[in-house]
Amino acid sequence: MYAIQPQQLLAQLNWRYATKQFDPTRKISPNDWAALEEALRLTPSSFGLQPWKFIVVTDPAVRAQLLPASWNQTQITDASHLVVLAAKTELGETEIDAYLQNSANASGIPFQALADYRKLIVGFAVHSLDPAARNAWTRNQTYIALGNLLTSAALLGIDACPMEGFDRAKYDEILGLKEKGYASAVVATLGYRQASDKYSTAPKVRFPKEDLFLEV
Repeated sequence: MYAIQPQQLLAQLNWRYATKQFDPTRKISPNDWAALEEALRLTPSSFGLQPWKFIVVTDPAVRAQLLPASWNQTQITDASHLVVLAAKTELGETEIDAYLQNSANASGIPFQALADYRKLIVGFAVHSLDPAARNAWTRNQTYIALGNLLTSAALLGIDACPMEGFDRAKYDEILGLKEKGYASAVVATLGYRQASDKYSTAPKVRFPKEDLFLEV
């Protein structure tokens, strides 16, 4: 039994696009936003570590500061919601132990029962990766969350735009992320499209399936 019909899923994915012009007068309802935040929280990650922080920027003054650091793209100030997906920069044994303790508590098992799993995670994330590779890995994790957010928004009929066109260093400075142990990775703006946004009616350009899929 389908939770959602395949044609409904595909209809919403065809409906969505990277919205360039948001209607600043339309806001996402608290109920819908709560669902999107929960969808982000439920995002899968490697080892389940969730090496990220989702910064929801609601202060208009802060958004105005971020605008010039975002190539002056008006989605930053006009969208109902702005989310900065930031990656953990100092991922070590302390953070891994905190996750494993949380996992043990949720599963009702002693922390020591996860000793082998801890050895596996620490061996990969701490010992086999240098800091640059580890930071690249945690940044890549945020894109899993981004994809989940975009799809979840589309299913709710909410427009979104993923954005990499911004100055990460300036974002980190304005939001004080370095002091918190995080670095901005990617941005998503969400809300409702302006009727005048020409991209809303542009054809969706994708390569045909036979150019994208290989069966082995």
